[in-house]
Amino acid sequence: MPIPWRSTPDAFAQVLHRHGVDTDAVTDVEAAWRAFCEFLHIEIDGLDPTPDADADGFIVQWGRYTWTDNRPTLSFTRQLAIAEDSDPNDSDWQPAYWQIDLQMCFEDEPELAGLDNLEIQDTGLTFDPIGPQRTTALAEVRNEMGRYPQLRAAWHAAPTGSTLSFVHVG
Repeated sequence: MPIPWRSTPDAFAQVLHRHGVDTDAVTDVEAAWRAFCEFLHIEIDGLDPTPDADADGFIVQWGRYTWTDNRPTLSFTRQLAIAEDSDPNDSDWQPAYWQIDLQMCFEDEPELAGLDNLEIQDTGLTFDPIGPQRTTALAEVRNEMGRYPQLRAAWHAAPTGSTLSFVHVG
């Protein structure tokens, strides 16, 4: 049964909790990833129903940001295009985009040096449908990230801080 889109942060927090992950104190990136994969298979109600809409996707991002005091950061993000947040009868109608984001920050360890200078800073948004296609896409994303020593190091490091956010992005 699909959950209401406004309940997605709570649903992700519950999945994280089942995997032994505290949203404000992630200590195991692998457990957070498993929870994220499970969360990405939960159906969401209220998404843009337009055929071929990129209404439900995910992205993994990394780098150093001013809002994290330039600490190495790894984020697991689900992006939703919401239909009910705007008027589809408007000629300029666009869905509203929301992101549920688990951001994990790390200490400045030598193994993480250059994380912000990799040839790519994210996996790109992926919109494969829930089910086997999404499972395959998640495995491909995880394998691609494993190509970079800094991301492998982040995967095995204990984050020093984390936050779960739900923000309107457009």
